[in-house]
Amino acid sequence: MAADIKILIVDDDRDICEYMRTMLEATGYEVATLSDPTRAVDRVREEEFHVLIIDLMMPKMDGIELIQRIRKVDSDVAIVVFTGYPSVETAVDALKLNVSDYVKKPFDMDEFRDKIADILRKKGLLRNPEEELHKTIGQNIRRIRKESDLTLKQLARRTGLSVSLLSQIERAESSASVSSLYKIAVALGVRLTVLFGEY
Repeated sequence: MAADIKILIVDDDRDICEYMRTMLEATGYEVATLSDPTRAVDRVREEEFHVLIIDLMMPKMDGIELIQRIRKVDSDVAIVVFTGYPSVETAVDALKLNVSDYVKKPFDMDEFRDKIADILRKKGLLRNPEEELHKTIGQNIRRIRKESDLTLKQLARRTGLSVSLLSQIERAESSASVSSLYKIAVALGVRLTVLFGEY
């Protein structure tokens, strides 16, 4: 599910840019790099990025100033700060600007990839196929239930399942057993496969 995710890396060290680009592209992300931080704001304006990875210590403009400028253009984009010179002060400044993570160089690339995936999941941008399936099932149950003018309480009475479980299934917070899904399908008057939608 990483294919449509665009990442921009801003670091004055071209070698680090290329190394990170190679590693993140291997995961399936689309990656752009910039070694001149003064061009980053325009790039963010022109293109849709899901994650920005910004070095803190750069000539021309430091990372904190860059993030402040980016936040005026895009208040929601996920930003990961990384630095070879970590300090409490820069960490606090970065967190005030709503950054998703603060990473010290050198870092373990596998851990870094996990952090990126975690940030994307929190933003709702990256789901694994199983999560995607739960979401589809939940949305279909909710849609059919509403079309049938049934409340969760009425569906609970028909299925013998609790209201809280049905609510969790609809919100994709809980995976339903096959027998629960079968009870729901029968109660809604649809075939079990209808709940799976396109899957």
